[in-house]
Amino acid sequence: QVQLVESGGGLVQPGESLRLSCAASGSIISISVATWYRQAPGKQRELVATISSGGSTNYADFVKGRCTISRDNPKNTVYLQLDSLKPEDTAVNYCYAVGRARRFGGIDEEFGLWGQGTQVTVSS
Repeated sequence: QVQLVESGGGLVQPGESLRLSCAASGSIISISVATWYRQAPGKQRELVATISSGGSTNYADFVKGRCTISRDNPKNTVYLQLDSLKPEDTAVNYCYAVGRARRFGGIDEEFGLWGQGTQVTVSS
């Protein structure tokens, strides 16, 4: 089985930065596309940023200029750098990854998997 382990969230003051990590482990072969989402209390889950297998990126308007998504393919890890954080950025941030994993017996299959989420809280 593949697991997505997210880390890097925490409590920061406005204007500070965080780097979130989403690391795939287990029977992972590779990640193709990875997307970061966030969900604030009482709100819909919304897309923050996405990165393709080729490294192309897209960002939501509300993080444009304050966010960088990147990946380290040998480590099967995707990062989300958040800068100039604002109180309205307070949310649980989730990683969704699509890729390939190896089942027992050497049989490969595609997966789509959510991470457990990591809390980002921006407050004075």
